[in-house]
Amino acid sequence: MYGKLPSLIVPRVADSEVLLPPVAADDVLHNSSLIQQLTVAAKDAALLRGVLMRTKEDPSSTESTSYAPFSLFPSPVPKKLFAQAHEVQQDFNMLVDRISQDSKFLTKALASTIEVDEFTAGLFRIYKQVLEEGITQPINLGINRSDYMFDRGTDHSPSLKQIEINTIAASYAGLAERVPDVHRHVLNFWGKSDEAAKILSNNALKGIAEGIAKACQMYGSSEAVVLFLVEKVTRNIFDQRCLEMELWNKNIRVIRRQTLDIYERGALDDEKRLFVDGYEVAVVYFRTGYNPEDYHDEVCWDARLLIERSKAIKCPDIATQLVGTKKVQQEIARSGVVEKYFSECPKSAERIRATFVGLYSIDEGPEGDEIITKAIEDPEGFVLKPQREGGGNNIFGEELKQLLGNIKDGPKRSAYILMERIKPQTVKNYLLHPGSALKLSECVVELGVFGVYISKCRKMIMNESPGHLLRTKSREFADGGVSAGVAVLDTPYLT
Repeated sequence: MYGKLPSLIVPRVADSEVLLPPVAADDVLHNSSLIQQLTVAAKDAALLRGVLMRTKEDPSSTESTSYAPFSLFPSPVPKKLFAQAHEVQQDFNMLVDRISQDSKFLTKALASTIEVDEFTAGLFRIYKQVLEEGITQPINLGINRSDYMFDRGTDHSPSLKQIEINTIAASYAGLAERVPDVHRHVLNFWGKSDEAAKILSNNALKGIAEGIAKACQMYGSSEAVVLFLVEKVTRNIFDQRCLEMELWNKNIRVIRRQTLDIYERGALDDEKRLFVDGYEVAVVYFRTGYNPEDYHDEVCWDARLLIERSKAIKCPDIATQLVGTKKVQQEIARSGVVEKYFSECPKSAERIRATFVGLYSIDEGPEGDEIITKAIEDPEGFVLKPQREGGGNNIFGEELKQLLGNIKDGPKRSAYILMERIKPQTVKNYLLHPGSALKLSECVVELGVFGVYISKCRKMIMNESPGHLLRTKSREFADGGVSAGVAVLDTPYLT
C-alpha cells in the first residue's frame, strides 16, 4: 500500500546513534500523512481489541474509557536477550520461593530497614506473627514479573540487566496479550503482512490464569472462590477484568473486594478457612497492598493479618512480598547468596547473576559510607531506591545527591538502597497517549517477563514463564510506568 519496507536496523550502533523501529526507516517516521493514517488505524484497533483504561478525569467510571497508552510501532528487542530473559525466569521463580521460606535470611536482611521504614516494619510484624502462630497453608502461589533493560555496555553490545523483580500485583498481563494484535493490524494496514506475521503472540494472561486455576484445584473445594483484593479507584481495571474472564471461563467464581470489606465482612472458621460475604476463599490475589497508602488506618493492617492467618492460598503471601523489597534484592546480589540457594544447580545461579548490576547497601558503616560518597560524586551513575513498588518512586541525579547529603549521617539512610544506573540504548517511536499531541520521541524500552509458580512443602509443583510485557517511555522521563502516565505498552520485534 505504501511501498517497500525499509531494511531492518540491527541494534549494534555507535553511542551517539538511536535505533529506529525495525519496520520504519527515518523517512517513514517523518512522513506526517502516513503516520496520521497509521495512528488512526492503531487507536481504533486498540479500542476494538480491548486495550483499555479508565480516564484520568473519571477514574471510577466505566462509562469513561479510552485506549491504554501504547506505541505506534513495535520496538526492536534483541532475540538473544529476549530468550535469555525467559530462560532465567524459572530460576528467579525458584529463588523467590526458596528465600520466602528462609526466615533467618529475611530477618537478617531486613533488620536495619524495619528500624526506619514504617511500612516495611508493618509487613514484617505480620510476617513474624504468622510464623509464631504456624503457617496454616503450605501451598504457595507466586505471580511475579522480572523487569529488565538492555544495557549498552562499553562495547555497545546490549546485555540483559535486571531493574527489579515484582512479587506483588505484577500487572498488565491482560493488556499485554492484546497489544500484538494491534501492531499486527498497523503493519497489515500499511501493507507489511510479512513483518506483521513475525510479531510474537503473548500468553502471559493465560499462563497466570492457569496458575490460579491450579492453586484453586489444590485448595480442594469446588465451591470456593478467588478473591481479587483491589483498590478503591482502579484505572487499570480492564487488565484485571481480562484475568477475571479467563477464570470465569474455567468455571472459577471471582469476587472483587477492598481491604476494608475484608475487615468488616471477613472471618475465619475453626479450621481457619477464610469467608467473605459467605463465600469460602480458595485464593487471595493481591492487586493492592504494596503501598503505604493502601493501609490508611489500622483496620487495613488487621484485614491483612486476617488473610495471612487464613487457610486461603495467598498470591503473594507476606513472606513473598517481603522478598520483593529493594533491600532484600540488594542482599540477594551479595557474593555467594544466590549460589547458596542453588547448590544443586550452579547453572541457575550463573544465569541469575549474569543479569545483576551493582546493588549496594547504604546502612551505617564503612561500606555504606563509601558508596554514598561515590554516589554524591557521580549522581548520574546511580539510582536511589526506597522500599516501594508501583513505579515513580526512584530518585535520580541532583535530587539523589541532595537527599543522600541530608540522610548520610543518620539511620534513615537504611530505608534506601543504591543501584548502578543502567545505560540503555534508545529507539525512536511515536507514543500514543489519549489527549496528547502526536510527536516522535526518543525512547527507552523495558522488558518484563512474568513468572508463575506453585510450591507445596518446599517442592515445586509448577514453574512457568508464560509471557512478557514490553513498556516504552520517552527518554526525558527517568521513572514511571503505564499507570503513572509515563510509559506505554509495546510489542517486541525480535532482531
